[in-house]
Amino acid sequence: MNDPQASPMPDARALERRLDRLQARAESLAAEHGRVRAEEAALSAFLDLAPRAARALEDLATALFGELLDEIEANLTYAVREILGQDRTVTSLREVKNNRLQVTFQIHAGDQPENLEDILHGQGGSVCNILSVGLRLIALSQLDPARHRPFLVLDEQDCWLRPALVPRFMKCIAEIAKRLNLQVLVISHHPLDLFVNACDRVLTLVPDRLLGAGFARS
Repeated sequence: MNDPQASPMPDARALERRLDRLQARAESLAAEHGRVRAEEAALSAFLDLAPRAARALEDLATALFGELLDEIEANLTYAVREILGQDRTVTSLREVKNNRLQVTFQIHAGDQPENLEDILHGQGGSVCNILSVGLRLIALSQLDPARHRPFLVLDEQDCWLRPALVPRFMKCIAEIAKRLNLQVLVISHHPLDLFVNACDRVLTLVPDRLLGAGFARS
C-alpha cells in the first residue's frame, strides 16, 4: 500500500532540467577557474620579469645618457678650472629611481673623488655660479632651434664671484655662446670694466628723477 504521508516522487523532467542547470553552472565555473588560473600565471610571469626589466631600463638609460653626461662633466670641469684657476673635477652620480634617471653633480679636488666640496658654498659660492650657468647653457643647446629662440638671460649669476674672476667668467660664457650661436644678456652689479673685453655691448642703468631710470651706452 502506498503511504499517504510519504513525499511524492520528483518529476523526471524537473530532475533533468535541474541536472542541465547544474551541468551548465559547473561548465561556467570550470571556465572561470581556467581564466583565473591563466591570469594568475600571466601576472606571476610579469612579476618574475619586472626586476630584469627594471635592470634593463637602468642599463638603457645609463647607455643613452652616459655619453652626454660624460661631455657635460668635461665641459663643466673645463669651465671650473678655466675660471677659478684651480685643479677641480666635476663628476656626476647617476641613479635610476622610480624608473627615472637622476643625476647629482659633485666637485672634488684633482683626481681625488673622496675630497668632495660643497657645490652650494664651495669657493664662497663661486662653484655654484659656474655650474649653474654651465648647466643652463648646456640645456639651452639641447633645445630644438626651430621651436626655441637661442637667447639666455643671466641675472646676477656672477654674484658670488670675486671681481678678479669675473673677466674669466665672462670670457668663458662668450666663447660658449659663440660656439652654440646663442645670444646672452648678462645682468650684473660688478664694475663695467670687468665686462668690456667679453661683451659686444655694455649698458648702464642710470637713475633719473623724472623717468625713474634710463640706460647709458658704454
